[in-house]
Amino acid sequence: MNTSLAALLLASAMLAGCSGPKTLYQWEGYQTQVNQYFKGESKEAQVEALEADLQKIKAKNGAVPPGYHAQLGLLYSSIGKDDQMVREFETEKALFPESATYMDMLLKNAKGGAQ
Repeated sequence: MNTSLAALLLASAMLAGCSGPKTLYQWEGYQTQVNQYFKGESKEAQVEALEADLQKIKAKNGAVPPGYHAQLGLLYSSIGKDDQMVREFETEKALFPESATYMDMLLKNAKGGAQ
């Protein structure tokens, strides 16, 4: 009996060690939506899907992957929601400071500053 219990505990410990590491970012359907963006799928449907996934990520206290808010901002820009575009680009800059130069360029271009 003790041998069986010890073997069961050992097997449980080994299986627990096999579980994969927790991912740094919660991707949800982000990659699928980027793919659909390049295929020219409905921008409104993509916004809805990304917003729904964003709520799921927040509900799990997960981390949004780099580019998520930038993609959402580009989609908002394409459907004429510039105020939401600015909000998403600013959020991307705050979460990922290394994206600031690119986000600033997109904001400048959106405001007609591109020469």
